[in-house]
Amino acid sequence: MREWLEYAAAWAGIKFLGLLPRPAARFLGAVFASAAYKIRTPLRRAAMFNLRMAFPEWNDAKRIRVIHGMIRQVGWMAGEFSQFPKYTREKIERIVVVDGFENFDAARRRGKGVLFLTGHMSAWELAPFAQALYGYPLHFLVRPITNRRVDALINSYRCWSGNQPIEKNRSARSILKVLAEGETVGVLADHNTAVEERVFVNFFGVPASTTSGLARIALRTDAAVVPGFLSWDRGRRKYRLRFEPAVELARTENEEADIVENTARFTRVIEDHIRAYPDQWIWVHKRWKTRPFGEKPLYPF
Repeated sequence: MREWLEYAAAWAGIKFLGLLPRPAARFLGAVFASAAYKIRTPLRRAAMFNLRMAFPEWNDAKRIRVIHGMIRQVGWMAGEFSQFPKYTREKIERIVVVDGFENFDAARRRGKGVLFLTGHMSAWELAPFAQALYGYPLHFLVRPITNRRVDALINSYRCWSGNQPIEKNRSARSILKVLAEGETVGVLADHNTAVEERVFVNFFGVPASTTSGLARIALRTDAAVVPGFLSWDRGRRKYRLRFEPAVELARTENEEADIVENTARFTRVIEDHIRAYPDQWIWVHKRWKTRPFGEKPLYPF
């Protein structure tokens, strides 16, 4: 019964917002996100704690302004997500501007596949959706939602423009196959990793448990790792999907050291983007939750 109720709530929410014009859907999405944040104490604690870790020089007033911006971005994403079935190539061009496409195209032309390095920035679900409508669909790594009906609903929207999901728990073989065919795999690499493949690299100066899978696959396949981030451009009143030049990989005779070094390079790219747009990253995530063996937890709650 609970599974059905969760599905009904998710379906009704998405469908209701989808019936509205885009501006109204984004506005109501932001209202819902603000309400959810206010009633969820763990989210408020995590966001403020993380911002104090990342920006100790700021005062709390500035941190609160950043949090308000983050909530608005998440709410807008909900609104955008509900509109996916309405979006066409012509409409997406009025919503998302692509910048630095030559970087992605150069990596793609190498023929060894592309690993699209990204994070939970702005309306992150919109980035791969728009990329597919622009003519370059990709495969993306997903962590299955516990409620299988909700999982199927969410993925049906994610794949509306031609993208395909790869389940994280069964990803290695699928990723290698996709890259061997010269295609693209999107990887969100900015969250805490609690699996055996983790390595600890600095994130805002604090060691953070980070997936080493991206570095391992890049070294094994020689696929280009191209950073790409979606951000809200206040001047244009549009989203900007920016592709950066491929990250140069460290290659020495010590593979494990290379994995750590390359993971650190990927993480620095993500950190640099967050520093540029601090109000567009998802600060409610406990990025430093997993600690090195023997180290005490950082979060006091």
